[in-house]
Amino acid sequence: MKVLVVGSGGREHALAWALKRSAHVQEVYVAPGNGGTAETAVNVPIAVDDIPALADYAQQEAFDLVVVGPELPLALGVSDALQARGIRVFGPSAKAARIESSKAFSKDFMRAHGIPTAEYAVFEDYREALRYLETHPAPIVVKASGLAAGKGSIVCQTDEEARAALDLIMRQRAFGDAGDQVVIEECLQGQEVSVLAFADGETVVPMVLVQDHKAAYDGDRGPNTGGMGCYAPAPLLDEEMLQQVIAKVLQPVVTGMAQQGTPYVGVLYAGLMVSGRDFQVLEFNCRFGDPETQVILPLLRTDLVEVLDACIEGRLNQVELQWADQFCVCVVMASGGYPGHYEKGYEIQGLEEVAQLADTVVFHAGTQRKDGRVLTAGGRVLGVTAWADDLPEAIKRAYAAVERIHWPNVMYRRDIGAKGLKLLEEQG
Repeated sequence: MKVLVVGSGGREHALAWALKRSAHVQEVYVAPGNGGTAETAVNVPIAVDDIPALADYAQQEAFDLVVVGPELPLALGVSDALQARGIRVFGPSAKAARIESSKAFSKDFMRAHGIPTAEYAVFEDYREALRYLETHPAPIVVKASGLAAGKGSIVCQTDEEARAALDLIMRQRAFGDAGDQVVIEECLQGQEVSVLAFADGETVVPMVLVQDHKAAYDGDRGPNTGGMGCYAPAPLLDEEMLQQVIAKVLQPVVTGMAQQGTPYVGVLYAGLMVSGRDFQVLEFNCRFGDPETQVILPLLRTDLVEVLDACIEGRLNQVELQWADQFCVCVVMASGGYPGHYEKGYEIQGLEEVAQLADTVVFHAGTQRKDGRVLTAGGRVLGVTAWADDLPEAIKRAYAAVERIHWPNVMYRRDIGAKGLKLLEEQG
């Protein structure tokens, strides 16, 4: 098979890495890719939002399968455009992708289908939203309804912070058109868990559970980012609770989408807040997570192509997912200043040394290759990933690799996986 991956981040490098290991795949291309994908695949200089160019290229090169990484091309209808040309694609239609591309649509969908989520209100008028805040004191969450690269959700601990967040989104237009609508919702307490699942329009099958670390600094301090690291499997849901999540969250989405005439085929990602044995949906995503994918795929023992084919062909119920009985940890190494202003163009040292380490892989995100060197080219630069039979050893291996990699102003959290260690200790 000849496969095209759409995207340029760590998630796409992980997808290309897993697809390359498939017994069914001969060639992998990535559009536009990064400095890491250039090693194992062919990079193609087409932007993820250039849907006509992606469709033309996929048709011209006769790809057997296109796997879409980011949410933006899905929201813009890349799956629809490819299917219209008879090209097999893994990723939901634009209408199904509204589960992520419109937080207002998503919240209304959850309400209509009885999916547990925080109380909320949707606004298009700034003054109306401001009046709502007067009667709903902090802590509260203010969200841009549209796509904001994972940064449009602001948790406000004071009323002043809530008003500032509303001003930032609706008046300063910090997230552009994504702030045309805002969702204001109650602030849930507990621990977050990422539940990603494969869906074929009817059947939904969860992957291993992941806990992401969104805040920039140790101890969950600082601004929210796209994710500073994660580990899997996360011990936040036991088997009974997971079955409840399937019955009350995942299956209602797939069934509800089918009833609306927009079958959901792709990855359905539910971000849950867990408190004791209760859970509520914080948000849905319409694709593989980043960096969640970097810890899920190294643990997947079933051939990834066989799973994607089963989803596309509506026979996911015939595939049994097999997972390694191990733990996987990903530490994101970022540019100093991220998620704010940061410099680019620093040479990354130590990658060759880390490539020799066992059960360790470095997934590139914001990198580029120039004159034989690998340079920083984004906020999140690398996802240093390692796996082992237990969580302490996986954490140790990941950080042993991190310590060998250097560039000026590098930043990373030093406590990725610590929450998991505490949970496992509490559970005995």
